[in-house]
Amino acid sequence: MQSVKEMPVTLSHLFDTVHHIKKIKKGTFLFQEGSQADEMYIVQSGILQISKIIPDGRELTLRMCSQGDFVGELNLFSPSSRYLLTARVVESGEVAVIMKDVLEEKLSQNLALSFEFIKWMSQQFRKTQTKFRDLVLHGKKGALYSTLIRISNSYGIKTNQGVLVELPLTNQELANFCGTSREVVNRLLSELRRSGIISIEKSTITIHDLEYLKREIDCEECPIEICKVD
Repeated sequence: MQSVKEMPVTLSHLFDTVHHIKKIKKGTFLFQEGSQADEMYIVQSGILQISKIIPDGRELTLRMCSQGDFVGELNLFSPSSRYLLTARVVESGEVAVIMKDVLEEKLSQNLALSFEFIKWMSQQFRKTQTKFRDLVLHGKKGALYSTLIRISNSYGIKTNQGVLVELPLTNQELANFCGTSREVVNRLLSELRRSGIISIEKSTITIHDLEYLKREIDCEECPIEICKVD
């Protein structure tokens, strides 16, 4: 998700509606799917994982949120008072709490802010849409390759060896991004390692041949702000 500090200046006014600051602890949930949705959040520090729990028990991770990211926006101006997704804390930190009714009132009264917010929401929809496109059109392999590309765009650092992904991820966490099992991801990662496409050391991935991954999923070279996991 795009951070507030990178959004148009008018969206910085979201901070005017902050009610209080809340500490979040690794391993806990900021909110869970189906729970009462009276609050929105702006991440001040730490990392949140936003996911959808699939009926068979699997978890589909939709995005990672860090400093400046706005969370819980899907419930704005919605008759439903329940969260549609789950937010799990993967790195301790703090969030600024905004009451849903207060933010709705501010957006209703501030046309410029509402316009910028709609444009920002449209971009978030495009991110989700392209991710589901890859999941549907290219199967499990394509889902993993797409996830690796998106993670490299969000957390990658260029080195002499390739792109180093600074965010350590377990194979289960990668599987959650792909909506598949850890066993499938283990097998696909092993194939990529044997081919020299990637290397893994202490849960840290280095992508040596990013172009290979792009070719395999017929990458459309979406703008960088769309092809990300945050």
